[in-house]
Amino acid sequence: MTLIDKDIIANKRSGRQTRNSILKWLFFLCTMFGLMVLIMLIADTVADGWDSLDMEFLTNFNSSRAESAGFYGAIIGSLWLMVVTAPVAIVLSVGTALYLEEYAPKNKFTEFIKINISNLAGVPSVVFGLLGLAMFVRALALGNSVLAAGLTLALMILPVIVVASQEAIRTVPASVREASIGMGATKWQTVSKIILPAAIPGIITGIILALSRALGETAPLVVIGVPTTLLVTPSSFLDSFQAMPMQIYSWVKMPNEEFQYIAAAGIIIMLVVLLLMNSAAIFIRNKFSKRY
Repeated sequence: MTLIDKDIIANKRSGRQTRNSILKWLFFLCTMFGLMVLIMLIADTVADGWDSLDMEFLTNFNSSRAESAGFYGAIIGSLWLMVVTAPVAIVLSVGTALYLEEYAPKNKFTEFIKINISNLAGVPSVVFGLLGLAMFVRALALGNSVLAAGLTLALMILPVIVVASQEAIRTVPASVREASIGMGATKWQTVSKIILPAAIPGIITGIILALSRALGETAPLVVIGVPTTLLVTPSSFLDSFQAMPMQIYSWVKMPNEEFQYIAAAGIIIMLVVLLLMNSAAIFIRNKFSKRY
């Protein structure tokens, strides 16, 4: 190798190192920008709503007076909503993902279904609200009940969980499947004892993140007609209810400045719930993840 060739290689290496350094700092600045915006939003919300956080706020129902308005009905209503949304979405979506990945024949029709499920994951939430209004509220005459809203939100997050579950199932190596079948296990034994346990961390992470999205959705509830002021909590799945995002939405629209502060307090409560759900997803993923 001549001296000129060595100089060319050194110049190329120096150029690559310079580009790597520039991209590194560019990505770092992008990350810091996002973090700074997030910190500013959270700090502003906490500063506005911290003084409104007390036991009366957590135990009172909504009111036309800001000083006596509370978040209790919305918290209980959201819990009822998740009781319907979670099991329906989990059973249907995980079952769909298992069928498409392990049982469905590999043909164009199956690929067509997979593509459409992926496309449904990007459909705006208001479209699912219109679907719930037509199907559950009017066709099935469920009204603006917990059941109608829960089924609507379950349909909304179902494609998201299906896609996440499919990706988690695909991460299980084919050699594990082949080894199980080679040992004499049936298809269901392989799926239930080998594939599903290995994919559980990714599946549960997708479920928790999807439920977090459902908990904070407002558009489908607005379309269905969920009330913003209700002085009772639901006693059955056919009762009307309040929800945290709807309650915050109604307070933000109020012209009185005092309602802006209690809306910030409601946002803090909802952020805490979402943070706990996301923390649970991270804990489950780290605790039960396996390597093959």
